[in-house]
Amino acid sequence: MPSPSLYETDFYAWTQEQVTLLRNEQWSQIDLQNLIEEIQSLGKQQRQELRNRLSVLIGHLLKWQYQSACRSRSWLATLRIQRLDIAELLEDNPSLKPYLEEALRKAYLKGVELAVGETDLPKRTFPVECPYSLSEIVDYDFYPGEPSKLVNESEQ
Repeated sequence: MPSPSLYETDFYAWTQEQVTLLRNEQWSQIDLQNLIEEIQSLGKQQRQELRNRLSVLIGHLLKWQYQSACRSRSWLATLRIQRLDIAELLEDNPSLKPYLEEALRKAYLKGVELAVGETDLPKRTFPVECPYSLSEIVDYDFYPGEPSKLVNESEQ
């Protein structure tokens, strides 16, 4: 039985070794198979990050709309931070923009679950399809439902 590789026993050390090999152009010594998998995984992580941020944002938009009596500065902060983080993620990875519609569909399901879990409202309270457009979701000034003093107070 072969001994475990550095990739399997110390991932960080493996990454540093691969960086050194690449910098020194030692092509024949590079762990090509694992390097390919890791680079592919990095792209998948960016898509997952986008879906996760959208899920949290949508969940809080739903809470904001359907449980307006419980709105808080914390909810407002979460909405704003998620929007800023999504904008930054898309700025750093513009090739994710064509994926936004698909990400939105997937994120909405998780956003509903978040809203259900944090509000104790029944799942049937929320629409089956996302009630917000993509442009509304990422719009820093969009807050569904009745206007809130919290939004105005936080901007003073």
